[in-house]
Amino acid sequence: MFNGLLIEKDDQGYRASLQQLDKAQLPEGDVTVKVQYSSINYKDGLAITGKSPVVRQFPMVPGIDFVGVVEHSESDKWQVGDKVLLNGFGVGETHWGGLAQYAKVKSDWLIALPESMDGFSAMAVGTAGYTAMLCVMALESNGVTPAKGPILVTGANGGVGSFAIAMLAKLGFDVVASTGRVDQAAYLSELGASEVIDRNTLSEPGRPLAKERWAGVVDSVGSHTLANACASTQYGGTVAACGLAQGFDLPATVMPFILRGVNLAGVDSVMRPIADREIAWNRIADLIDAELISKIATEISLDKVIETADALLSGTVQGRVVVKLD
Repeated sequence: MFNGLLIEKDDQGYRASLQQLDKAQLPEGDVTVKVQYSSINYKDGLAITGKSPVVRQFPMVPGIDFVGVVEHSESDKWQVGDKVLLNGFGVGETHWGGLAQYAKVKSDWLIALPESMDGFSAMAVGTAGYTAMLCVMALESNGVTPAKGPILVTGANGGVGSFAIAMLAKLGFDVVASTGRVDQAAYLSELGASEVIDRNTLSEPGRPLAKERWAGVVDSVGSHTLANACASTQYGGTVAACGLAQGFDLPATVMPFILRGVNLAGVDSVMRPIADREIAWNRIADLIDAELISKIATEISLDKVIETADALLSGTVQGRVVVKLD
């Protein structure tokens, strides 16, 4: 038996609770991992609270990422004792995820934990930091360089935003952070933001085209914020869109794209090919240090996850929350 968070939906309604689970309940998979750490992402918050139909099958263990040690393997790719991590591939949605002490998954979903990282650091980065790095890579692949001008990061106090700021700053970019919590500007400045702006300047309906300002954008917010970011991006700039905290709508026009050649790059972290994941995580390992982790991440136990999920959706959680399972 082992501890895990279980989401159920039946005649009694939708609910998440901490339960004792049996290994026989684990889903199909050729690798069993003893989970050391997981984390709480925005998607996990939606799943745990039931505020969005993230979970597709019931019962479900949430948790879209985890890191741990291989305990049993039927695959030639992994041996007992290997340190592995997983992001996405439907875990926590259609396949039991990381918010339990054991996980059983497909071997093709795992990558090796970078040698320079420990388990806590990997989940402090987690899917949020991994997504942020994919956004950085999207900007770079479209020719965005520090010399071309400032980068806007929206949802700056969240996990994706926090890591995007830190990594872009370390790469030499001038980073402007947009947040609804301007009282926490000092935190964002410590991460590397040169300027902090109120999200209200972007979150309301705006002009089809605004003054050119951003060489690139990392947006985890969507809706009017994404539309305004596109409208104020420089000629030939790139906007990397990876989230929908404000909404999944895009009330924009084609004008930034056909008059300024702005690139809108969609960034998906869930089904990203393994080769891209390995590149992203190796770059993360080179950029992220213990000092940065201490600024961004806090640790909780499994029994605090449900209340933390509520706080995450209410916008009162800063940075990343790591869940210790081992």
